Amino acid sequence: MFDFYHFWQTHAPILSILIPAFTSFILLILGNPGAGALKNDWRQPWRRGISLISVVLGLVTALSYLVIASTGQITVYQLAEWSAPFGIVLVLDRLSAFMLVLTYALAVPVLWYASSNWDTRGRYFHVMFHFLLMGITGAFLTGDLFNLFVFFEILLLASYVLLLHGQGRERFQLGIHYVTINLLASALFLIGLGMIYGSVGSLNMADVGRLVPTLDGDQHKLAIAGSLLLFVVFGIKAAMLPVGFWLPKTYAVASTPVAAIFTIMTKVGIYAILRVNGTVFDDAMAQNIFKNCLMVIGLITSIYGVIGALGADRLRRFVGFMVLSSIGTLLITIAMFNTQAWAAGLYYIVHSTLIAAAFYLFCGWITSQRGVFKDHLKVAPKMKQEKAAAFTYFTIALMMAGLPPFSGFLGKVFILQATAESPYQGWIIAIVLIVSLLSIIAFTRVGFILFWRANTPEENPKEANFALYQALPERAPNRNDKAIYILLAGLMAYVVFASPIQQYTVATAQQIQDHALYNQAILKIDAQGRAISVQPFDPNYIPETKYGGEVEDHNALLIPDVISKTSLQGEHISEYKQRQIAEQILGAPTIPNEAQLKPMEEH
Repeated sequence: MFDFYHFWQTHAPILSILIPAFTSFILLILGNPGAGALKNDWRQPWRRGISLISVVLGLVTALSYLVIASTGQITVYQLAEWSAPFGIVLVLDRLSAFMLVLTYALAVPVLWYASSNWDTRGRYFHVMFHFLLMGITGAFLTGDLFNLFVFFEILLLASYVLLLHGQGRERFQLGIHYVTINLLASALFLIGLGMIYGSVGSLNMADVGRLVPTLDGDQHKLAIAGSLLLFVVFGIKAAMLPVGFWLPKTYAVASTPVAAIFTIMTKVGIYAILRVNGTVFDDAMAQNIFKNCLMVIGLITSIYGVIGALGADRLRRFVGFMVLSSIGTLLITIAMFNTQAWAAGLYYIVHSTLIAAAFYLFCGWITSQRGVFKDHLKVAPKMKQEKAAAFTYFTIALMMAGLPPFSGFLGKVFILQATAESPYQGWIIAIVLIVSLLSIIAFTRVGFILFWRANTPEENPKEANFALYQALPERAPNRNDKAIYILLAGLMAYVVFASPIQQYTVATAQQIQDHALYNQAILKIDAQGRAISVQPFDPNYIPETKYGGEVEDHNALLIPDVISKTSLQGEHISEYKQRQIAEQILGAPTIPNEAQLKPMEEH
């Protein structure tokens, strides 16, 4: 009888990538007419239905992963049954499951809102939305650095199209800037990968983390330089200073649902910093440089964001600067490098993502209610839904500023508690409190302009303001306010269940700091505790094996062409790995001579 539970548990990681991938493929087959014809296209309800079913299925899948991961189990999926570090591996642990749930918890209300009208303003909205989800979920699940680059490129390609959704000169202009910045980041990513592979001989995260501390001299310095270059790349994705100035203006010109879903993209950068620089490169030299730089960058980013919000001239840019400030807070938690701080950061990352998305959706509501004034922070006629909008704004302001009894307050309390072990305790407490105070001032300023100082509508039909007021819509855009309330309700529930969630985040922080557990789950280890990537291959015995089976001879899991004795004559593996193999074959440390390190064709 078919065991569905075993099948689901075994293939869990790949399903999160396949669901949006197949959805995009199906939506492509449905075709897509010009933007002007989408409203009347008979296939549009089908696109919306398929798209919504897919994200709901993705959310259910992510929740099931959370249940699996909460047991402490690390699920490793090896594509084509190639063992790590040679094959592609997907890793489902507490951290990746947590981020997947956050991704789909945001995607469901945002897509539901976008399906009311926004998806008809440009072609292939749903296709690109699911390609974006595919890239994000893949980045959270991958177990090697090169495929992290691949999934980054997938989500970036989708984001390029989504940013221009709805067209417009301003979107196109800032879209060019966004593409240019990310192309530069992609080039730096490849250079960093080349430096790491050239020194370590592997790009599997577990294998790299195991080998880097054993490197000597220039090879070790090259690997550390590569890791720091990746840190710069992830910083660009996360929009940390001084490489994050692009975010406020870029997100300000994106359409409302696109700006809302983009709030999760910066968290992919935060995740990569935590996973790669925080755990993979667990090396004294690397962490020394990394911790000191990251703490300073986090403090500056946090204070810069809120100062920028004080001077913002548009509501969308105001939100962008507040997002920057929250990114700085998250960087501070990573830089503290202790379990309590990382757990606090994981709790805060959900709050900062959902409240920023709700605020961007609120910007769409305000823009529609203010007519020609849109989201510009200028005195305008009162909105027809002023009371409902003011109440929503007040709730968002309290949550985002970190005031009790909301999740932002709890997140900052957890962060302040974690500073007890940090030498930067005084600086962190001061910056967090100053940022909270300045946030309240900034929100008060915006609230005065939008609501308190708004002009009373004229009763005289001859007055210009009377015509402006009458032209304003009676209600918020379809589903806009409801999507906001769904996100705010989710954040309320986040406070109610704060205790079990915090327990999960603490366990997550402990798990990602347990490098031995991560390596054991991913790398094949023999009875002597050696990883298969350093074992010599025996070409005389190659028994047939199947993934997941017990094999007496561990050489059966190796790849002859990569680590056979003849590989010592080539340069397609690193000098360090050649030296390791030579030591095992000859029984004594041997450094390959220059002739051995030359390409095979020259012999």
